Amino acid sequence: MNKAGTMVLPFFVLYLTREKGFSAAEAGFFVLLYGAGSLVASPLAGRLADRLGPIVIMRASLLLSGAILLVFPFARGGIAIGAMTLVLSMTAESFRPANMTIFGDLVAPGMRKASFAVNRLAVNLGMSIGPALGGLLATLSFRWLFLVDGITSLAAGSILVLAAFPPHRRTGESGPVGDALADLAFGGGAHRDRRLLLFLAAFFPVMFVFFQHISSMPLFLVQNLGLSAAVYGLLFTVNTLMIVAIEVPVNLATAAWPHRRTLSLGALLCGLGFGSLAFAWNVWSVAATVVVWTFGEMLLFPGMADYLTSIAPARRRGEYMGLAQMTMGLAFTVGPWGGLHLLGRFGGRTLWLTMLAFGVASSAMLAVVVSNRANGPAPSISPSGVPES
Repeated sequence: MNKAGTMVLPFFVLYLTREKGFSAAEAGFFVLLYGAGSLVASPLAGRLADRLGPIVIMRASLLLSGAILLVFPFARGGIAIGAMTLVLSMTAESFRPANMTIFGDLVAPGMRKASFAVNRLAVNLGMSIGPALGGLLATLSFRWLFLVDGITSLAAGSILVLAAFPPHRRTGESGPVGDALADLAFGGGAHRDRRLLLFLAAFFPVMFVFFQHISSMPLFLVQNLGLSAAVYGLLFTVNTLMIVAIEVPVNLATAAWPHRRTLSLGALLCGLGFGSLAFAWNVWSVAATVVVWTFGEMLLFPGMADYLTSIAPARRRGEYMGLAQMTMGLAFTVGPWGGLHLLGRFGGRTLWLTMLAFGVASSAMLAVVVSNRANGPAPSISPSGVPES
């Protein structure tokens, strides 16, 4: 329900440039602010999910962000819009770490990759409706986007308030003693886990590429290729319908793949897909590039969540997911901003060939730093409490 109403973010740059009269570079700055809010919200939400439970954080995120969306169109001037953008980001982006933490708690390790794909199935069922409908509503008034997005967020939050869920931390993987020893292995927090840091560094470039789909890509399609906002919304639907139809089967089929293969191939396909926009000329050629990077997305995101869950201590999964989402927030901060500047200064071909290079680089780094085991556990603890690996 929440994602079926997701309309503001995919059309945010067009709203700022067409409705509010900002330049592409100025619009990129507001997108940067949104990413900056995510940088703060994600690690905080992850820690709170570990302490209070993921459902509590998800409820608060949906209800608060829904209320903010309803009042956002009344913001006037750069300062007011910037402040609203920052607050919206901090509330809305708190949802993701909590949402990703639940599956590590409730799903057996061998089925996690598929379970993350099922979660994305629900997300993309909604996203197959939201942007397409948003493209049509944007031709009437951009204010409709905020109204529908806000109402659906409030409705989804209300359902979570009324629903009953299992107690937090219902997991059979380890008992209290095992969890405590796992915490000792990472005494200074998740930021001291070398595997996590190397993974996030390798993952960052492909996230820089991926977030072009909500910033540089719509502007490139409208201004450079002469396509309409409604066409962009329909291309977004191609992406979501592919995910709905085949992501779960793909991840079931690749469940036994080592993390290295899944993540490296996913990053490579994302780079190839976005890089191919350098040679696109009409709606069909653009649709072909969307198909390529969608296959990369279907491998990359469930694989990422599965890998992070496998290396995190059971009681600190929220912290790990929060740091991962913070890295994605950093990519969201600099990716759209950098992409819009590349597009405005050097043109589309330079932008998309640069994205191709980033995707290939990320693929190569992931092939080096990610463990080649299908379910690599966190470092084992000796009876004395000292990490063995």
